[in-house]
Amino acid sequence: MRIGIDFGTSYSAAGAVIDGELHLIRFGNELQFRTTVFFPQRLPDLSEFELTDALHDEVRRLVGEFKRDQARQHAELRARREEAMKRPEPQRSAELGMIPSPRMRSDLEFERDARALVRRRWAAEEMRKAMLEGVDLQRALYGEEAVDAFIDGGAGQLVVSPKSMLGYKLEARARDTLLGIATQLLRHIRLTASAQLGTEVRAAILGRPVRFRSSMKEAGGVQALEILTDAAYAAGFDEVEFLEEPAAAAYGYHAQTRRPRRTLIVDIGGGTTDMAMADVGGATVAPIVHDSWGEPVGGTDVDIELSMRGVMPLFGKGVTNTPVHRFYEASAVQDLQRQARFRETSFEHVDAPYGQRLETLKQRGHTVRLNRAVERAKIALSDVQDLTVDLAFIEDGLAAPIDAARLNDAASPFLYQLRTLMERARDELEHPPETVYLTGGMSRSPYVPALVKTIFPDADVIAGNASLGVVTGLAHAAAV
Repeated sequence: MRIGIDFGTSYSAAGAVIDGELHLIRFGNELQFRTTVFFPQRLPDLSEFELTDALHDEVRRLVGEFKRDQARQHAELRARREEAMKRPEPQRSAELGMIPSPRMRSDLEFERDARALVRRRWAAEEMRKAMLEGVDLQRALYGEEAVDAFIDGGAGQLVVSPKSMLGYKLEARARDTLLGIATQLLRHIRLTASAQLGTEVRAAILGRPVRFRSSMKEAGGVQALEILTDAAYAAGFDEVEFLEEPAAAAYGYHAQTRRPRRTLIVDIGGGTTDMAMADVGGATVAPIVHDSWGEPVGGTDVDIELSMRGVMPLFGKGVTNTPVHRFYEASAVQDLQRQARFRETSFEHVDAPYGQRLETLKQRGHTVRLNRAVERAKIALSDVQDLTVDLAFIEDGLAAPIDAARLNDAASPFLYQLRTLMERARDELEHPPETVYLTGGMSRSPYVPALVKTIFPDADVIAGNASLGVVTGLAHAAAV
């Protein structure tokens, strides 16, 4: 039995075609599950912390850094006051009223904060070692259940969107850990499919993006396929093939339409945007795919931008001197290194109420909870004009109002890249498409078909199944 597997950045799914009938695999009550996994594990004993000579040196270095930061901040405030004094009244008083009073922190306070930061970093490193050396792969939880277990405070490691890390430069241990995670996810899919189909599943076609997210250009894509191939065999598959995701979606559309059509498939997922030009429909067994294009951008990029523009001002973005990249680190939950850097940073010197809000956001599970709330807001804004993101878990009564205009603003960098990709495809095509077929979670957004219509005004725009278009095609391809 051969199945199709959509191992996605945000969600994963699987299916098979048996005797001409499509069977999609259920994960719990759903036909897909969030590509997130939680590994329960024993926590290191943080009571064992002690200041070694090296850590004492780090404390002294941090104290010096804190003092320099304080001197710089006070100099900036003096300069602002001097400029304000040059203004005529009432502008002078208004500007002076906006300048906070400087607070001189003592050497004792600096040392206390430095020791606390060193301890946090030590604890994070101990957790990282525990993750690399003692991950309990056999007791893993998946999808929303994994997120809930992490937020509820269970001891262990949450990995959000492991697919997004496959193409990045990895140390040997990190690669082995990622291989173990991918193996466990694929094993979960294989065993679930075997139980529902009533037969041992040993072969699969996996979807793959045209271009993986990568820090190593083409070498990153090669590495990603190597890891996925090794993971599939380790998960119990005897045969594994890969099919580009827009080509897979072409198989699904081919099975639905009888009239031959020259079709541009546009698949916009969580991490990548992929397109393929294909002849679909008619009497042929499979679609004929002519060319493909792809960019490693997708829905998660819009989530981060919406968080940055709609939520992070409540944490001091654009209001305090906190560097912008700290807010990005908090928003990028799929990037374990950025999340670690955010948790290691002290915000106790940031003006109230923003410093305390950032410190609270560092608490276990809160960045994931925030990300989930922002993602849900993005989806809901496809149907409503405005809503409120509840942030009561940060501070009683705290909420972020977000409207469709703010979402459009957050989506503008992604739409620019989507437009550029479609224009490149249009310029390279010998003949324009008769039809543009949309799939992938981001295809639900109203601004996507609107943009498609500006690039291909004469084409019919067909909205496919946003969540299951790729896996349906993979299931049909697996049956050929």
